Amino acid sequence: MTTTPGNTSSHLPGKPPVVDLATWQAAREKLLVREKAHTREGDAIAAARRRLPMVEFDGAVEVTGVDGPVPFLDLFQGRDELVVYKHMWHDGAPHQGQCEGCTTTAWHVKDAVYLNARGASFAVLTSGPWDEVAPYVEFMGYTQPWYSVRGVEAPVGEEMGHITCFLRDGDRVFLTYSTTGRGNEPVNGSLSLLDMTPYGRGEAWEDNPEGRAVIGDVREGYPSEGRQACWYWRSDADGVATWGPTSRPVPQWTRPGATPVETLGRQGHRH
Repeated sequence: MTTTPGNTSSHLPGKPPVVDLATWQAAREKLLVREKAHTREGDAIAAARRRLPMVEFDGAVEVTGVDGPVPFLDLFQGRDELVVYKHMWHDGAPHQGQCEGCTTTAWHVKDAVYLNARGASFAVLTSGPWDEVAPYVEFMGYTQPWYSVRGVEAPVGEEMGHITCFLRDGDRVFLTYSTTGRGNEPVNGSLSLLDMTPYGRGEAWEDNPEGRAVIGDVREGYPSEGRQACWYWRSDADGVATWGPTSRPVPQWTRPGATPVETLGRQGHRH
């Protein structure tokens, strides 16, 4: 049965046109062809990733976690594969001063049970000193293992903000893949869901329907306006996107003691 809305006007500024169900279904099926092609291309790219060459390195290099220094090989937990997220760190900053982008990414991996079931372990690495990292992990309530890789050379340490994959063959360890920037987005399921909505992510770079107001990008140290870029990364206690002494990465507002009266040791930084 086709249902026609009472108001069929297509003149709703910034919104898609209003049509009947049959017209919507035809448009949906046309888009589905492109989505299927996108999925198949993604499968082909994943196949190419599985054929990338590997780089062997010393798996005995030590990283520091809750049990003190341990060899990197231990992070595999006996499994053959390891996926890590490399979390940026601002030395000396309070919890709310840490990277909002990295906080959001790490927040989306609370449970690695499905990775574990497929023979892959997960861990978070950061360049921060362990005596600063440990209370942050406790404050956030993270359940995944964290390790400080301060002073450790690449591919385990050095540049942060990456998702990196490793393979183990006995005591031999190999770097297989690494990505950063928008390559990290698959971890953040919220972005994928927002991409399905008519308003999208609310970021200035998006291609939106004609008439949709496009607000300029948020700049560090300046408040945002409305559903501006990165509004989901850092906000005040009322959920208003902003940087400053009363703001923090959004996931932190659910943590104990996340009061807006604390003072930032430094401004938050966009990832």
